[in-house]
Order: sequence, then C-alpha cells, then structure tokens
Amino acid sequence: MGRLRPETKAARRAAIAEIFASETIGSQAQLREALQTRGITTTQATLSRDLVEMHATKMRNEHGDYVYGLSAPQTVPGEASTESGVVRLRRWSQDLVVAATAVAHQVVLRTPAGAAQLLASAIDGAMLEGVIGCVAGDDTVLIICVDSDQAELITEYLMKFAESRGN
Repeated sequence: MGRLRPETKAARRAAIAEIFASETIGSQAQLREALQTRGITTTQATLSRDLVEMHATKMRNEHGDYVYGLSAPQTVPGEASTESGVVRLRRWSQDLVVAATAVAHQVVLRTPAGAAQLLASAIDGAMLEGVIGCVAGDDTVLIICVDSDQAELITEYLMKFAESRGN
C-alpha cells in the first residue's frame, strides 16, 4: 500500500512544499498538474490562497528561470534537516528532555507535564533523517524511526542536546 494522504488543507500544503523541494514549478498551472499527479485536486483560487499563506514567491533558479519557492521555513517530511529547525530542537531538548529510551525502531522521550507537544513540534521542524514521524501526549513523545539503528542514533543525538544545557 502506498502513502495515504487525507484531503485536508494541511495535507495539500505539505504536498505543495514537497513539490517545490523536488520539482521546478514556474506557474500555478504546473503546480496544479503536479498536485493532480499526487491525487490532489484543487481550484485556482484555493491554490492562490495557499501560495500566499505559505509565503511562496517566484525567484530565479540557477538557470535564470523564475520558479516558485518558499521564503518562510516549511516542514517537508523526509527532507534533510534545516539549520533553524535543528537550533530550535537543541534549545527545546535542553529545556524539556527528562529521559530518552530507544525501543526497537522507536524512541520514547519523557518531558515535564504539558511539554511534549512543544518538543514534538521541534522534532518535526528539524526534519531529522530517519524519522518517519512522532506523536506527543502530555509528558511523552513517541518518535517512529525507519529502523532500530536510527532510533539509537536519534536517542544519542537528543541526549547530547539535553546534556549540553548549562547546569
């Protein structure tokens, strides 16, 4: 079974960000076609609103062509880490990680009560390689990794961040 995507604004915008990261798009018509190949249909008006709200702008690429791109940081699942996302993750890990445990291909993080959502958002924003996704409760974050080796690496990575805080 392939990757399933709900028909929501968030899913459509994630698809737009993925398209901008992987394809050269010079017009809204090209973007609509790229979305349709992913099974997403939308009107031109909705697409135009999405582009404005996502801070999409036309910029010159390396070939001198004007193409769409995102001027504000966007979360694109599966992409390499962005520096701003990693900096944010470091800061919140220093403040919020109480404990971290790798179990099979998962990482379980404990936080103070009420802090798990904030830490999970920082993890998502960092777009760490090997992380499929994460879920947060009140004081626990569950990170799903591609395999157990990646879970161990992510655990070590986050613990280094947590331990780097000033005591």
